[in-house]
Amino acid sequence: MSEDPTQATPRPDDPPASQRVLGGRYELGDLIGRGGMADVHLGHDLRLGRPVAIKVLRTDLARDSSFLARFRREAQSAAGLSHPAIVGVFDSGEEAVVESGGATVQVPYIVMELVEGKTLRELLNEQRTLDPDEAARITAAVLAALEYAHERGLVHRDIKPANVMVTEAGAVKVMDFGIARAIADTAATMTQTQAVMGTARYLSPEQAQGLDVDGRSDLYSVGCLLYELLAGRTPFQGDPVSLVYQHLGEAPKAPSTHAARLPQALDAVTLHALEKKPEERYQDAAAFRADLNAARAGEPVSAAARSTYDRVLGFGVAGAGAAAAAAAAASRAGAATQAVPAAGAGGQGAAAYPEEPTGIFTRAEEDDRYERTDELPVRERRHPGAALMLGALALVALAGVAWVLVQVMGPGGDDGPEMLVVPSTVGSTEAQARTTLTAAGFTVAEDVVQRNSDEEPGIVIEQDPPGGEAPRGEEVELTVSAGPQARTIPRLQGLEEQAARDLLEREGFSNVRGESEETDDPDWEEGQVVSSDPEEGEEITPDELIVLTVSSGEVEVPDVVGLDQNEAVLLLDEQALQWEVTTRRTGEEDAGTVLEQSVEAGDTVEQGTTVELVVATEPVETATEVVTESVTVTPTPEPTEDPTTEEPTEEPTEEPTEEPTAPPEPTEPPEPTEPGPPEDPGPPEDPGPPEDPTD
Repeated sequence: MSEDPTQATPRPDDPPASQRVLGGRYELGDLIGRGGMADVHLGHDLRLGRPVAIKVLRTDLARDSSFLARFRREAQSAAGLSHPAIVGVFDSGEEAVVESGGATVQVPYIVMELVEGKTLRELLNEQRTLDPDEAARITAAVLAALEYAHERGLVHRDIKPANVMVTEAGAVKVMDFGIARAIADTAATMTQTQAVMGTARYLSPEQAQGLDVDGRSDLYSVGCLLYELLAGRTPFQGDPVSLVYQHLGEAPKAPSTHAARLPQALDAVTLHALEKKPEERYQDAAAFRADLNAARAGEPVSAAARSTYDRVLGFGVAGAGAAAAAAAAASRAGAATQAVPAAGAGGQGAAAYPEEPTGIFTRAEEDDRYERTDELPVRERRHPGAALMLGALALVALAGVAWVLVQVMGPGGDDGPEMLVVPSTVGSTEAQARTTLTAAGFTVAEDVVQRNSDEEPGIVIEQDPPGGEAPRGEEVELTVSAGPQARTIPRLQGLEEQAARDLLEREGFSNVRGESEETDDPDWEEGQVVSSDPEEGEEITPDELIVLTVSSGEVEVPDVVGLDQNEAVLLLDEQALQWEVTTRRTGEEDAGTVLEQSVEAGDTVEQGTTVELVVATEPVETATEVVTESVTVTPTPEPTEDPTTEEPTEEPTEEPTEEPTAPPEPTEPPEPTEPGPPEDPGPPEDPGPPEDPTD
């Protein structure tokens, strides 16, 4: 069987793969990329004499209508976009492929611009993080492409490092519009299919919930992308299910908590892009890109981004929280107890109302405006019985306001966490710093960052937060000196274990533990280094112990029974597993639902193991015809002792009956009243001459 899944088992008269020509124009070359539903080949346009990239849907998915629709939609979506930062689509078509069983299937393909370069995923695998300025530049280019697509009503919905390429000259190209949708069509699509499309690590909260999406959903995914370029990891980690919950309810930490020496402006921009509610994050790609360019130029970013940064890191929020709550409660109490003037009295009217809001949600003042009772006297005259109800509601409202005032301003009110002054421990030893901070009411992170410094080893050279006020119990992170001889741990991730040990030895590290740790990680092949302790970038003394963690080459099989086929395939792909799909006709589950999987969920298998999926299809409907058979029982005459007697000896006691669904059981025929069939007796037969009694 051919290694290329886009081709069936070759027959003797089939040309080799390198000589296959699609559509009579495009010569199919070597395989240069492989994705979840398609393979990308190097190609040559015979008509124009130029190299191209040809994306071909896998034959095992060519019979699946959902994958066919997604593949064709990618061609239609990308073909309508012409932008320097978007991979161009030149042509598309379908090619007949003969399967091993002799059946012919039409396999679609897309002819695209050939981009010489690497994806961001490959760059991250090699470098782990990018320079902050380079990360901001690449992200700004991605936003320029999305701004162009959004202006034309198209939402990408799957922005991730694997879908962004960087050429050798540094140009950025966005590709794979396979699940892109027109903005006007996203609501219908999500509610009809009830399927969440996208990659879990970069999924926006509204996508995770299957809600309507627009361009702001792409901006959230770009925020996840920027976070990974800066910090070497996505804002949330875990399995796909836990990732969805984290996207919905967990606030991300600033990228600088995972990577040192990041500009505060980039922290603010990234955190603002990752706001949970679409109306609270960047409203368009242009605003996002403007802040990135400002951060690169050292200029102030937008006030919204700075506000998000201050709120996430807790600057100025705790101290003002109680006062703001008390002021809001007092304002509500005053509005509830003041008299409402008559319309137009004293110049009170529309001018007394607050300004119209500019955001999606109304402000609290406008909510109070709609609770005014200017029109209530008219309603009371029309409906006198409503006075009692309004009085009861007023009492309930007053009671609620009183309760809020007692809780906020009373002796038992909660004024928020207790704020304490953070002492500075710079210049003291690590042990002294821990004692000082603990005595002051704070906790100290167990792991400390070591950095090359002229100070003696073990002396604190930085702390976070450096001072000011912080809530009681806040964790303080320490950075201690590793001495002037400290060395920086190089990037080891992705190297073979022995190659990593050789690199550490060349860098002057003399204490690498002989036995490494193992972990199941689908992103790395067996024997490749996943991480080290201490981590890459940390500065330690040459004789400090280093422990390597390598990939075991095994992964845990996810549970996909009961899921839609598309979701199951994505989960298996994320775990570096292969799959084969067979169908079974059944009416017990919806079409496309996975009924069985060949490997039990939770089992640990080698990467690349094939999991066979049994998927439900529509049952064959057969027409059932109910036939009612009517049986007429014709009695057979029996002669009596006297042949000349025509009268029967006795009347029939029972007539035949008809059953609606089955013929009746035959009964003994009764004696007839006359010979012959009752329906058509016909002409009487000649009895012949009478018999001579003397014979």
